[in-house]
Amino acid sequence: MQRAVEELVQVLETYRGRDKVIRTACYGAQLVGGVLCRDSSPDGSSRRLGRSLLLLSAQLSHCRTILRLFDDLSMLAYSHSYGLGATEEDLCVRGLSVLTNMADQLYYPCEHVAWAADAHLVPVQSQRWWLLSTVLWGTSLLLSILRSVRVVVLLKRKLQKCDRGEEDRRLCRQVKVELLSMVSNAADLCNAVHWMPPGFLWAGRFPEWTVGLMGTISSVIGLLKMSSSQSEA
Repeated sequence: MQRAVEELVQVLETYRGRDKVIRTACYGAQLVGGVLCRDSSPDGSSRRLGRSLLLLSAQLSHCRTILRLFDDLSMLAYSHSYGLGATEEDLCVRGLSVLTNMADQLYYPCEHVAWAADAHLVPVQSQRWWLLSTVLWGTSLLLSILRSVRVVVLLKRKLQKCDRGEEDRRLCRQVKVELLSMVSNAADLCNAVHWMPPGFLWAGRFPEWTVGLMGTISSVIGLLKMSSSQSEA
């Protein structure tokens, strides 16, 4: 128990770790709140609790939006360090990674403008900027999924030529990480489509609990990946 608490404290002391915990709490509250709001009991106590959890989820989401106001430079530094992906062996992986970085880099200022418009800090309509940021987010997720598919194909080829040993186990771990990334990004992509204008695929058709479920799946995978990388380190 004490070790688990210590590990949680270590996660919360880092910005990325705290963001992942807030994200998990946000979508978890939305999942439970959405389920409780469907309750049809006469006293309505479950629905009241559900509405409170949905309000909590909205506040946590707003918290993450404000914290992302300071992510532009870190994203720019990452994009600059990756460059055109000269260290990547596969041209397709390089191209998809560069396009993903471009979409991510453009996402932040668009979201900032949308937030500033909602806060009445700039005289523009926020809806267009929220839509543009959602499109960029969805594009980034789709590109990331395609990149993971390509990486898995390349790793499978290496595994066929690899003898049993440490190298084989390392490649298997990389395959599992990429598969988890694909599931995580696919869950987020489902939500991104849901937040598009009505009429586009399943846009606007998800109930609150489904949005929470997709986000919770993605968030838990993110926590597992972070925990795994810390253990390896």
